[in-house]
Amino acid sequence: MNSVNLERIPHLPGVYIIKDKFDKIIYIGKAKDLRKRVSSYFSSQADLSFKTANIKLLAFKIDFIITDSEREALIIERRLISEFKPFFNVLWKDSKTYPYIVITDEDYPRILITRNKKIKGKYFGPYPKVEIIKNLVEKLKDLKIINLRRCNWNFSKDKPLDEKKRERCIYYHTFQCPSPCDNKRITYKEYIKLVRNVKYFLKGKYQRLVGYFKEQMTIFSEKLDFEKAKIARDAIRAIEHISERVSINETNLNEIEKKADFTKVLIGLKEKLQLKNIPYHIESFDISNLFNKYACGGMVCFINGKKNTEHYRRYRIKMMVKKGSDDYAMIYEVVKRRIKELKEKNEKVDLFLIDGGKGQLNAAYKAIKEESFNVDLISIAKKNEEIYTSKKKFVFEKDLEELLFIEKIRDETHRFAVSYHRKLRTKDFLI
Repeated sequence: MNSVNLERIPHLPGVYIIKDKFDKIIYIGKAKDLRKRVSSYFSSQADLSFKTANIKLLAFKIDFIITDSEREALIIERRLISEFKPFFNVLWKDSKTYPYIVITDEDYPRILITRNKKIKGKYFGPYPKVEIIKNLVEKLKDLKIINLRRCNWNFSKDKPLDEKKRERCIYYHTFQCPSPCDNKRITYKEYIKLVRNVKYFLKGKYQRLVGYFKEQMTIFSEKLDFEKAKIARDAIRAIEHISERVSINETNLNEIEKKADFTKVLIGLKEKLQLKNIPYHIESFDISNLFNKYACGGMVCFINGKKNTEHYRRYRIKMMVKKGSDDYAMIYEVVKRRIKELKEKNEKVDLFLIDGGKGQLNAAYKAIKEESFNVDLISIAKKNEEIYTSKKKFVFEKDLEELLFIEKIRDETHRFAVSYHRKLRTKDFLI
């Protein structure tokens, strides 16, 4: 394993790709913590298993792809195994298959959770943890976001359910089911709308689903049916909450390649700038100020190369500046305030990026040191796009991917800070 350097691998979710000395993929796996999982192949315990002992023997190089979640890692792992069919993945097919959600192919579809794909229907998944999926589906049923029939009776539009069977159904009598077996309760057309809503949810089309429940809430409110209006309102709140945190996407090879390439950019930043960590979570700061009026700061956040607007912050500068513009003191103030917020929430960041040169960097470093906060720090100066660390200045080729990524974050930070400054000026003018 001459080329395997475990120190390069982060404690993040992702997919690892083990290759032999001929650069041939021999095994692909996923992990919630890449470093821990990959390290297990090269521990003394690995020799106790025939499988891991052989992988350890043949492993020469390990590539990895950082993902946003274990769920995304699972999808990428399955896609890559299907494409490349690595020797050890094929030899030891995992007896543990992951669960899918299926909407059955029937006149009156049901929603089921299954580990095989023998049932006719539309499949979503796979999902890493069956218990979480079961609990989620049950919760969504309670909220009426998923509101399909729960029985296993075999009936269709041409062969309606026998009334005697319906009368024995507890779901029918307790109204836990929309009861498509009784067209007096719900028509076929209305039931298919419920099926469509479930598909919207599982595909991540949350806004369409919110639109449906808003329409329902209005209808029930006008009818003074406030109990059903409340169910629709609670469903809207639940969907809006989930939509901020859940992303269910199938991944093609082109997307995987882009993600793998970007992982290389993050590794390149760590190595080229001699950082302690791979900068998976980056927060960037800039100051906007005009003759000491409306002085403010902006902070933007990028996680795994993507904007995380939930973490964006605006800061109105509190310090008093007597003469001139003291950007150094303002950067110090904003960085210090942000660190205090992070410490209160016990959150970690891999890299702080400062828009400016050595002076701004030193001001930020002072705040970091005073707060004893563990984070890498760099700044980028606009004139020649030099990048500074506390120890060194770096000048890279203009088309270097790592530099282009840093410039992208810097430009977004500048835009965000200036937009806040403009908003403050406009608000003051209107007053």
